Amino acid sequence: MTLNERIRELRDRSERLSAGGGEKAIAKQHASGKLTARERLALLLDPDSFHEIGLFVRHSCTDFGMQSKEIPADGVVTGYGTVEGRKVFVYAQDFTAVGGSMGKAQAEKIVRVMNMALTEGAPFIGINDSGGARIQEGVDSLAGYGEIFRANVLASGKIPQLTLIMGPCAGGAAYSPALTDLVLMTEKNARMFCTGPGVLASVTFEEIDADTLGGAHTHASITGEVHLTEPDDEALLKTTRRVLSYLPSSAKEKPPVREYTAGDESRPELNTILPESRRQAYDMKKVIEQLADEGSILELQPLFADNLITALVRIGGRVCGIVANQPWVMAGVLDFNAVDKGARFVNFCNAYNIPIVSLVDVPGFLPGITQEHSGLLRHGAKMLYAFNAAEVPQITVLVRKAYGGAYMAMGNRESNADLVIAWPTAELAVMGAEGAVDIVFKKELAASEDPAAERKRLADEYTEKFSAPYHAAGKGYIDMVIDPADTRRELIAALALFADKPIGEKHGNMPL
Repeated sequence: MTLNERIRELRDRSERLSAGGGEKAIAKQHASGKLTARERLALLLDPDSFHEIGLFVRHSCTDFGMQSKEIPADGVVTGYGTVEGRKVFVYAQDFTAVGGSMGKAQAEKIVRVMNMALTEGAPFIGINDSGGARIQEGVDSLAGYGEIFRANVLASGKIPQLTLIMGPCAGGAAYSPALTDLVLMTEKNARMFCTGPGVLASVTFEEIDADTLGGAHTHASITGEVHLTEPDDEALLKTTRRVLSYLPSSAKEKPPVREYTAGDESRPELNTILPESRRQAYDMKKVIEQLADEGSILELQPLFADNLITALVRIGGRVCGIVANQPWVMAGVLDFNAVDKGARFVNFCNAYNIPIVSLVDVPGFLPGITQEHSGLLRHGAKMLYAFNAAEVPQITVLVRKAYGGAYMAMGNRESNADLVIAWPTAELAVMGAEGAVDIVFKKELAASEDPAAERKRLADEYTEKFSAPYHAAGKGYIDMVIDPADTRRELIAALALFADKPIGEKHGNMPL
């Protein structure tokens, strides 16, 4: 065979394998509202930047007539490319090729590019769209999942790992996304669960449809297993590119800094957001909007535990992670879901050298038998641990209430904060003034002719003497008390000040 003949053969093979399951299967994929694996990678990556690895990999299964069955690229497209000029490694399961089912060869292809990403210090992005384990391969397919889990763990906290759920993801396949840093999901066709509705109906006699059990809304609002959702493939891939713009390529680097021209950083609107009464709610997102660069807020898990806000933002061109109580929801208390959400986000920021800005207005942990019996102390300890272990710059802003152990869980001076800033409205105390007065002056209130008036007088006195920020600042627990309008200016200065803080030792980023 001549060289030209060999080249023609190569082109023919490549073209056939690149076509996936063929025209009929591709048409079915499109009819369901999904793009093909290669179409997805074309939108995710910069134009003409993708280089495929493992196109000619074949399975070795000989049972159930598989020896004569060709599965193009063994049901997964793997390789590397760039996003905004930065190198990334990727895989995309091909549902048009035997449902993208996982076999040993497919797993080995995925692990191959995962290991390359770790070696090269580049993000790794997986696109899941698979019918699950390839039954014909039996235990070999299970071993393949195990190899992927192992690779996820070894890469944890060293390179950003993103998983995109863009079709079915069930059983063993669902554990790999749970081991990665961020999970994104399409709202129309994606499903993720350990056990499907059919098995539940036969084993536990529970009736539920696939979308309610493991759809995007369920994971975004109830389980907290998904960070971001979008209506369709195109929108999700666009959002993924945006997410990557906030992250370093690896834990050995710091996030990219965008060019920023300083101007008037005063934000007088911050003086109008808080209500006169500390009992009234307000929207902390309005505070964040005044602090962040315009258009830079990327909130993660916005529908889950929304009494706590976690977001990636830029302030003066520098990326930072916002952890903020949300008084608009449940008065901003911390419950076991909120502290899990906060701890995971703090660990994520620490792993990838993202400074943390905490905005504090927390009246306490949510009281109740359900909370206590659900392990509130165990869950709360995760957040305490995360802030204390974090080695990235930590800046805490006391907006209003900072009460008791809940304040300890939000990143205070004793919990490793580099700088603690307070507004004049801040209240730093063991508990609210009213509760403290009820305990300390119980006898006096009982003997008073007008208990309500006396209680208010004592509460005001307690607040002024013990809760006002100047009391804590006098003891060195607060570094600065500032005009709220100056907050953005101080944050820009602080982020610049701590920009050269050394990168600490990494110990992984195991999701909580």
